[in-house]
Amino acid sequence: MESRAYVTRRRITKYMFLAVLVLVAVSFIVIFDHTQNITSFLRPLWDTPPIPFEYIPHYYAENASLKNLCNLHGWSLSSEPNNIYDAILFNNELDLLELRWRELYPYVTKFIILESNMTFTGNPKPLNFDLNRARFAFAEDKIVYGILPLEIPSGVRVDPFLIESHHRSMMNELIRRSGISDGDLLIVSDTDEIPSAHTVKLLQSCNGVPTILHLQMRNYVYSFEFPIDYDSWRATAHIYSRWTQYKHSRQTDIILADAGWHCSFCFRYLSEFVTKMTAYSHADRVKKKEYLDYSTIQKKICNGDDLYDMLPEEYSFKNLIGKMGPIPRSASAVHLSGYLIENADKFKFLLPGGCQRSPE
Repeated sequence: MESRAYVTRRRITKYMFLAVLVLVAVSFIVIFDHTQNITSFLRPLWDTPPIPFEYIPHYYAENASLKNLCNLHGWSLSSEPNNIYDAILFNNELDLLELRWRELYPYVTKFIILESNMTFTGNPKPLNFDLNRARFAFAEDKIVYGILPLEIPSGVRVDPFLIESHHRSMMNELIRRSGISDGDLLIVSDTDEIPSAHTVKLLQSCNGVPTILHLQMRNYVYSFEFPIDYDSWRATAHIYSRWTQYKHSRQTDIILADAGWHCSFCFRYLSEFVTKMTAYSHADRVKKKEYLDYSTIQKKICNGDDLYDMLPEEYSFKNLIGKMGPIPRSASAVHLSGYLIENADKFKFLLPGGCQRSPE
């Protein structure tokens, strides 16, 4: 007969084994559920920052002469304005597209816009620009519009980054057909990366601009009420040649400071948030169905919280800790698009105090 002590030890061993098993299972669940945050938190340990940019100080004042501004940047005043071509891929950012084109219309020669009948994730989508083209009648004489038809069989798994790359490759052909010539200036950026009018006017008016120049932009999320930092750098200006490629990656070490605004997820309707969250290359961040719930999205917008509950992606613990938590609100609407301020009632959702969104 087994002793009472032996039976007790067996029970304890059994309970310890079950406890360890539960602990391991919970750990796997937690790790799976929070892989992105664990990776982001440990990024300073395994990743190194890219080579710092060489900044060109940006000079601007309302009454300053173009000759003086060109000289301050190390350039010279051009005898004739440079032709400017602005090229974007389009999904559903109708309000930001209007702000962008109203801001840049006086200086841009052609607006080049490409949209597809499918998202980067392979979901069918309406041709939003085509359906709303009448809204942009003010720019009709400058629009070069292209449609990229895609057909992906149902059930076929797609790589969003490959689909996005295909869009950018097709944009190269549309740019070539736009009437652009060698020596013209091409702006390459996403719809929500908006160069300021005075930046484009400067590039239009000066000789000596670098062949490729990144444009630093102020980062915002949800609206201009939530400024994040000055770290948006993917927008570029190119002196066009046959070798120019439509890319959204780092292409040079030179960047012009404070050249515009990057307003991410700056939508009027909650339905537009869901559309982007399920359509763009980072759709894999939607790890919980509740992330697409309108009430959840609305709460996060007004709190300045991340839509995916993600930690900031930074290269140092100092910056990471500094950006943790909600984004502080700003009451400033200074140094924004002139058209935005002139039409503040129409675009109040982009300004301080306008965090409440309609469903659709």
